[in-house]
Amino acid sequence: MAVAIIGAGQTKFGTRKDVNMPELAWEAIKQAMQTANVEQKDIDFMVVGNAGMWSSEAAVPALMYEYGKFENVGSMRVEAACATGNAAIRVGYTAIESGEADAVLILGVEKMQESPNPTVIELIGRFGSYFWEFENLGLTFPGYYAIHATAYMAKYGATEEDFAKVAVKNHHYGAKNPYAQFQREIKLEQALNAPYVAWPFKLFDCSPITDGSAAVILASEEKVKEWGIEEKIWIHSQGVGTGTANLSRRESFTSLKSASYAAEVAYKKAGIDIDAPYKYLDGADVHDCFTAAEVIAYEDLRFAKRGEGVQLVREEQTYIGGRIPVNVDGGLKAKGHPIGATGVSQAVEAWKQLLSKAENGRQVDVKNGRYLAHNVGGTGHYSYVTIYGLEKPR
Repeated sequence: MAVAIIGAGQTKFGTRKDVNMPELAWEAIKQAMQTANVEQKDIDFMVVGNAGMWSSEAAVPALMYEYGKFENVGSMRVEAACATGNAAIRVGYTAIESGEADAVLILGVEKMQESPNPTVIELIGRFGSYFWEFENLGLTFPGYYAIHATAYMAKYGATEEDFAKVAVKNHHYGAKNPYAQFQREIKLEQALNAPYVAWPFKLFDCSPITDGSAAVILASEEKVKEWGIEEKIWIHSQGVGTGTANLSRRESFTSLKSASYAAEVAYKKAGIDIDAPYKYLDGADVHDCFTAAEVIAYEDLRFAKRGEGVQLVREEQTYIGGRIPVNVDGGLKAKGHPIGATGVSQAVEAWKQLLSKAENGRQVDVKNGRYLAHNVGGTGHYSYVTIYGLEKPR
């Protein structure tokens, strides 16, 4: 059964101490329901993506059931580290595919700034292998991804300047996105002269700690017909991969095996040539929690051959007009990374791009009618690759 996104909404990402959890979530839900032209009574299942360990509220689905005045709605809370948002979409997508639901509200929400930054950094660090890596070695996420970055530099000759160029691009587009946490462009020299966080990463190589929410309404093909929905995009396919918890069990640090696998599954299901998928796509949102992660994603997603992802950066092939535009909403790097909302926000971005609703200066050319979202939990512990499209999948 085909599954469509019929409405989408999100809040501005950043510091949101002006609202509590339900108020923040409702901002996105209200937009999504209005764009879909549906009411609470039309929703029969609600999935909430929320990591939540840093915030006060734990029972978010029940909280939103009460705050949003829903009735007779099943609900579930989903957590898959930084891939929580796409995991929530996975649950709603399969619920409709299986015939268990017809209209599903997917909410991603996070209030990370309810805890002090050192506490949040420690808690994120536990998304790796707690005993072997966090407890014994003190690794935090900048350190985890710095291992991957230095491995990539050693093997393929990438430089700190290459990674800084990713930050410059994503801040360029974040400056054009009114929902982004950081809305200022940065210069290459500014990125290169910033203080180190974990070598080779400096301040502008790292995504921020963020509050925010995003929501989409999923509907079955039958409901799309019944309600006469005109503005919609379809989920063409989704691939899901899992990696080892312990980094020492991995064969390579220049690739995330779970992401490569998820991409292959998604491409095959969507009928996309895995050797040149960029020819079938109009753009992509990839998981740039750190700048090097975006470069590695280019290769895991086969936008470039192994070792050639850095060339896409040097040749500016991931700007609009290049081989494939990537993170033209600012990405995690500039738009922000409220963990539970990030993957849902990627779906909101696909909805806006494919329906040509993106803001001036960051709208891609829609020629192929397909957009990709790549969402990674941990350091490849979980990976989700989702293909969205304008045409109903066959």
